[in-house]
Amino acid sequence: MRHKIAPLRLLSLAALVTGCASITTGHNQSLSVETRLDGQPAPGASCKLENDKGAWFATSPGTVVVHRSYNDLNVRCEKDGHEPGVAAARSSTKGMAFGNILAGGIIGAAIDAGSGAAYDYPSIISVELGRKRSLPAEPPPDASTPRIAPQPLGNDT
Repeated sequence: MRHKIAPLRLLSLAALVTGCASITTGHNQSLSVETRLDGQPAPGASCKLENDKGAWFATSPGTVVVHRSYNDLNVRCEKDGHEPGVAAARSSTKGMAFGNILAGGIIGAAIDAGSGAAYDYPSIISVELGRKRSLPAEPPPDASTPRIAPQPLGNDT
């Protein structure tokens, strides 16, 4: 009887500690979309945001909730009388995803990676009409500390 209870307890414990990022921040992310023309705001553009998890629509400036993913978020904005603007918002891995490996193990990390909960997009996506560009991922919140680039080793002779 004892051998039957132990595996059940282990499975229950594993279920409780997996998917940390999905529990704390969820699979969805709210972000803002703005359009610009020659550096000036260009409101009223129709924007389509798309990744492997789905497609969402917004009118700029606006806010939209998207499903997080490892893949980039492709954004295309169109406004009458102007060339469309295209941007690719890069996905970044959240710091808590690495902590999840320690707390939830490989199963928790796999759940968060598969569901998209381990990733983030930039919170503001700015699309320049008539241009194509790639938006870098936002640095993690603790990245305010300046990073020092590694220096090549020199000869002391």
